[in-house]
Amino acid sequence: MRLIYSKQAVKAISGMDKPTKQRIKKAVEALPDGDIKPLQGSHGSFRLRVGGWRILFSHPDSETILIEKIAPRGEVYKGG
Repeated sequence: MRLIYSKQAVKAISGMDKPTKQRIKKAVEALPDGDIKPLQGSHGSFRLRVGGWRILFSHPDSETILIEKIAPRGEVYKGG
């Protein structure tokens, strides 16, 4: 499985403290396992819950996971 990170996701990760980065990395590498739910109104998009953080991702094809956005729970669903 190939992981691709958007610029927005890379920027979010770079601003995190080391323990949070490690938790996010461990959760992303364990995909498709974890607390995953499909997003309503966005066909093919999903969210992964890691504590108070949410990771929005999609499957552009069967061998790729695109990490689109990483943000705290209250902010991740706002905006575009």
